[in-house]
Amino acid sequence: MFNCWKRYSHLLPDVYPALSSLVLGTVLMFGLPLLIASNCQAQVKGKLRVSENHRFLEYEDGTPFFYLGDTAWELFHRLNREQALRYLTNRTEKGFTVIQAVVLAEIQGLDVPNAYGDLPLIDKDPTKPNDAYFQCVDYIVNKAEELGLFIGMLPSWGHHWGLVGKKPPFVFTVENAQVYGRFLGNRYRDKPIIWILGGDKTIRSEEERAIMDAMAAGLKEGDGGNHLMTYHPRGPGLSSSHLHNADWLDFNMYQSSHGGHDHDNGLFAEHDYALEPPKPTLDGEPRYECIPVGFYFANFNRYDRFDAYDVRQAAYWSLLAGACGHTYGHNSIWQMWEPGREPRIHADIPWYEALDHPGAFQMRFVRRLFESRPFQKLVPAQDMILVGPKDDKAKIRAAKASDGSFAFIYTPMGEKFTVDKNSIKAERVREIWYDPRYGIAYYVHSTDNWGFQTYTPPTSGRGNDWILILEAEEANFPLPGTTEVGESKK
Repeated sequence: MFNCWKRYSHLLPDVYPALSSLVLGTVLMFGLPLLIASNCQAQVKGKLRVSENHRFLEYEDGTPFFYLGDTAWELFHRLNREQALRYLTNRTEKGFTVIQAVVLAEIQGLDVPNAYGDLPLIDKDPTKPNDAYFQCVDYIVNKAEELGLFIGMLPSWGHHWGLVGKKPPFVFTVENAQVYGRFLGNRYRDKPIIWILGGDKTIRSEEERAIMDAMAAGLKEGDGGNHLMTYHPRGPGLSSSHLHNADWLDFNMYQSSHGGHDHDNGLFAEHDYALEPPKPTLDGEPRYECIPVGFYFANFNRYDRFDAYDVRQAAYWSLLAGACGHTYGHNSIWQMWEPGREPRIHADIPWYEALDHPGAFQMRFVRRLFESRPFQKLVPAQDMILVGPKDDKAKIRAAKASDGSFAFIYTPMGEKFTVDKNSIKAERVREIWYDPRYGIAYYVHSTDNWGFQTYTPPTSGRGNDWILILEAEEANFPLPGTTEVGESKK
C-alpha cells in the first residue's frame, strides 16, 4: 500500500494544491480502504425508468442511475441473515448499486434448503412458494434497500424452466410461470427491484419463449409495472438476439462470458447500440475476477485466472462502446463458496475474503469517473481516434458527450494515440489523465489549440491502463476523485 502511494506522491501537490501534508500522512497511515469506505452509501431515490434518449437508466425525477452490479447468484440460497448483511454492507461501501441474485438458485436450488433449512417451493411447485424461505429473501431485500441497493432479482436460474433436452415432469409451464411471476411481483411491488429473467439460458423453442412471456406478464400483473425488466442470456450471448422487440424487455443485457483474455466485450454493446428501437444495454456477466480463463474449453489452465486488470478492461471497453452500466463478478462470490462446500469452477478463496479483492475496489473508481460528469450525454466516438491500436488487446475506445463538452478515451495498455480535438466544443480544452487502478486524476494541461494531438500515457504495458479526459474548461467539472460516488451531474 505504501509503495503504491509513494509512486504517485510526488505528483499530488500539482494535482491537488490544497492537499496538506497532514492529509497525505493520513492516507499513508490508514491506507486506501479508508478513503474508499467513506461517504459512499448509495440512496434509493424512487422508481427507475429508461431515459428519454433510450440509452441510460434514471430515476423518475430525471436523476441519472449508474448501474454497477455484482453477481451474487447464490445470495438468497446460501447465506444466513448475518452473512448477507456483511456482504451487502461491503458492496455498499464499494459503490455498487445493484446486486444480482437468484430466487430459485442454480446450485441445487430446489433440492438443498437455505441456511435455515427451508426450500423455496413446496413439492417443487411454482404455485406453492414456501413462505419461510421467502421471509429470508424479504430480509435481504429490505436490508439492501436500507443500504441504498437495488436487487437485480432473477426469479429462476435457466435450467429450472428450460424444456429442450429434458423429460417431464417439468418444473415450469406457461400457466404456473405466470402464477409464480404474479406472486413475486406482488410481494416486492414496492421494493427497489430490477427483474432479470433468463438465468444463463438461451431461449431454444417456442414453448420456452412462452414460459418467459408468461413469467414476465405475471411479474407485471403483480407489481403493477413498477419495475424495469431485462434478460440474462447464456454466454457469450445477447438478450437482443431473441427478445429485443419483446414488449416487456425494458433494456438489453449481454453476457460476454469468461472465454479469454482481451475479449472485446464492447462489440456486444456496439451491436445493441445499433438496433432499432433503441434500448439501454449492459454486460450482465463479464469475465470474473479469479475464475480460470476459458474454463469451459478443453485443456484450459486452471492457474491462469482473470485478475483486476481483466475486470477493468471489460468495464471500460463496454461502457465506452455505449453500455448504460456494468456488472462485476468474482468466482468465489457468485457461488458464495467457503470451506466445507464443493467448489464450482475451481473456487478456492472463501467468499468473505474475496469481497476485498482489488477488482471490486476498482469498480468504485469506474463509477466515480462516470458520475463526475453528465455521463448520460455520452455517445460512442471511435472516430475521434485517428491513430492508435484499433483492435486486439490494446484497442482504444472513446466516447464523448453529445454536446461536445467532454470525452473519455481509454487505452488498456498505455499505448500512445492521436485524437481529433475538434470533437470538444470549447474555447479552451482541459487534459486530464485518470488512473483506473487508484481512482486518481492528474491535471495535465489547458490549451486553446485544436486540430490533432498525440498523447502518450504515463506508463504502458499490461495492467497499465489509462483514461484521457478532454473537456471544455468553462464546464468547470471537478477532478474525478474530488467528489464521492452518488453525486452525478445532471
